[in-house]
Amino acid sequence: MALKCGIVGLPNVGKSTLFNCLSSAKAQAANFPFCTIEPNIGVISVPDERLTKLAEIVHPGRIVPATCEIVDIAGLVKGASKGEGLGNKFLGNIRETDAIIHVLRCFDDENITHVDGTIDPIRDKEIIDTELQLKDLETIESRLAKTQKAASAGNKDAKIEATVMAAYKEALDAGKNARTVTFESKDEQEVAKNLFLLTSKPVLYVCNVDETAAKDGNEWTKKVEALANEEGAESMIVAAKTEEDIAGFESYEDKQLFLEELGLEESGVNRLIKKAYALLDLQTFITAGEMEVKAWTYKRGWKAPQCAGVIHTDFEKGFIRAEVIKYEDYLQYKSEAAIKEAGKLNVEGKEYVVQDGDIMHFRFNV
Repeated sequence: MALKCGIVGLPNVGKSTLFNCLSSAKAQAANFPFCTIEPNIGVISVPDERLTKLAEIVHPGRIVPATCEIVDIAGLVKGASKGEGLGNKFLGNIRETDAIIHVLRCFDDENITHVDGTIDPIRDKEIIDTELQLKDLETIESRLAKTQKAASAGNKDAKIEATVMAAYKEALDAGKNARTVTFESKDEQEVAKNLFLLTSKPVLYVCNVDETAAKDGNEWTKKVEALANEEGAESMIVAAKTEEDIAGFESYEDKQLFLEELGLEESGVNRLIKKAYALLDLQTFITAGEMEVKAWTYKRGWKAPQCAGVIHTDFEKGFIRAEVIKYEDYLQYKSEAAIKEAGKLNVEGKEYVVQDGDIMHFRFNV
């Protein structure tokens, strides 16, 4: 499942530094607006302690984690919706992503210029929100009159579309993001999804702080958190420069030691990847055998045949049943034979909704 998260923000907020920590691809992180013009794309592994624990029991040939694509999109500026500062290209890159990681500068450093001269993450958030909202308004307004005309002529589908567009237009005119609008009926939800509005994408606000605020944040991060809660979005704290230092350590032990000194249990990058994965509404099921312990990505709420299809389309076509072991049971009983003996191996049919961390074998016949 090739799903993408796009990293956005104003120039010089730490996007490329963060991207460099997230992926092995090294984006040029220069103190200069529009340093990233072509989007950098990195494929990152999703940290999952469960795979390591299972590998200790199964001793496989290899461990294969789930992956997620991260795109470093060039710094947006005021006027991007009108094409300022390569704006159209950037907005097009955002449209191609499934979720947005919005980096906000919550640190002071006189050596790193700010495009607006002062540090104010709330203002910065609003600048980018406004540009995305204006682009969405353009999308709605270019289609609304034609749709309303068709609705007046009695076209049922057009009536639903016109209702959805009018609701979005009202929110966007009021300076609100499209994700704040909700729809009751399935038909309306489908229309809303197919509009591909920029501000309807799920968003994670990442407060980039200095080392001193890496654990508890600062006054700026608290304001961002409050604002994110208001619009039903997620927020988190990361010290991108510190993460760069952590990434520089060779051994796992050295990294852990450095984190402990900062009072952190887990690196900000790992937390960010997990949050991005959840933001895309993704979960993981696992296959465990002598060859490999592997994490497979699926959309929350999928049933067993759909998940079988992630491994191979034949698995879905010829699905017979799924044998499911819960992760906790595998840790407790240590082998499939012991799990069967304890009656903990569940046989599930086509209607089974797969749960995060399920260890699965699929039976199929093509």
